[in-house]
Amino acid sequence: MKVITLLESVSRADGGIFEAECALQRELFLAQGLQVEVIGLEDSFTAEDLSRWLPLKPRAFKTRGPRAFGYSHALFQSLDAKADLLYAATLWKYPSWAALQWAQKTGKPMMVAPHGSLDSWALKNSTWKKKIAAMIFKQRQLHKATCLRALCDSEAQSFRDYGLMNPIAIIPNGVDLPLGNPLKNDCLTANHSKRLLFLGRIHPKKGLMNLIHAFAQIRAATAQERQSWQLVIAGWDQGGHETELLQLCHELGLKSAVTYEKQCPGQPKLKVSHEKRVLGSRLSNPDSEVIFYGPAFGEEKEKLLRSADAFILPSFSEGVPMSVLEAWSHAMPVLMTPECNLTEGYDRNAAIRIGTKPESIINGLDTLFSMSRGDLSAMGMCGRELVKESFTWSCIGDQMKQTYEWMLGGGSLPPWIIPART
Repeated sequence: MKVITLLESVSRADGGIFEAECALQRELFLAQGLQVEVIGLEDSFTAEDLSRWLPLKPRAFKTRGPRAFGYSHALFQSLDAKADLLYAATLWKYPSWAALQWAQKTGKPMMVAPHGSLDSWALKNSTWKKKIAAMIFKQRQLHKATCLRALCDSEAQSFRDYGLMNPIAIIPNGVDLPLGNPLKNDCLTANHSKRLLFLGRIHPKKGLMNLIHAFAQIRAATAQERQSWQLVIAGWDQGGHETELLQLCHELGLKSAVTYEKQCPGQPKLKVSHEKRVLGSRLSNPDSEVIFYGPAFGEEKEKLLRSADAFILPSFSEGVPMSVLEAWSHAMPVLMTPECNLTEGYDRNAAIRIGTKPESIINGLDTLFSMSRGDLSAMGMCGRELVKESFTWSCIGDQMKQTYEWMLGGGSLPPWIIPART
């Protein structure tokens, strides 16, 4: 079976979608035995990130015209009409139109994976560019899809709320379980401050403004266990939101540090460290209550995850966040909102439920900061077991392969697929 995987980007520019799709497509190729051809648009990180796909060799095409649209005639010409099926994890740019044209031209099956783009928060916060894209081709692409991929039940419901009647395969993201001892802080001294980690795109929908408000209030408490925690915010800044967070720390009296090379125009008071990108030196900053770590990928990200004692995602909107699954795979307790769509974490004592407002985040932090190291380890191991049971890539890859086979007319309807509505 030959599958074309069509993406807007084959690099970190696509955030968590890149991480998820890179792992999934490699699983389908290496373990499930599919022919997988990955195609996307070229961007400033493409050359650096192509090795992450090996042994797959994605093709990325230069764009012409406005970057927001991502037009590339060469991309469309590259789509193999002899492929059996097309998988499109793209909605807003030219590759969506290319996917639609391929499906109409060949009459072959197409799966579309919106990755959270159709939930209510995402739609309410759509830019005028996305609204234009919807009018031109997105609606047609979605309705033409043989099957839609939802990451969770709530995303499947968002498809129905949007008016889509297609079959829906509920197949979440996954992770690989790290090798070795899952116990925390194996590379650090025992007397370091406990670290609460956020790792992801630095974007308003992640709820970081409210997190910082909550963290400032909880730090003001007199109990020593509350003052022994340090907040580490790691990830790629989008639209200058990190500068807003730094300014908020300054206004709230939180001691913050930027431990990666960063230009901060118009912010001369913000201290920027130019230390080498070595984990120990970038986190050994005991006077800082909030550390802005910057992007972390590959081995560096693994070390960062191992260095943390707990993870937080106070997001307003998610599909199934890779970052939470990665935190659990590293035996880390998690604080997260229901909007992260991993409510099984609450049921399995792997996560503390928080809301998006500062008051709810404060309550969650208070619970976390009162836990002993033994309690933190026990909750973290519950998360690791949950990932082992339900969210490994081998399980996800098998579900995807069976879904492809059903789309091509083989076998009965898999149990994770919701039938079409008429």
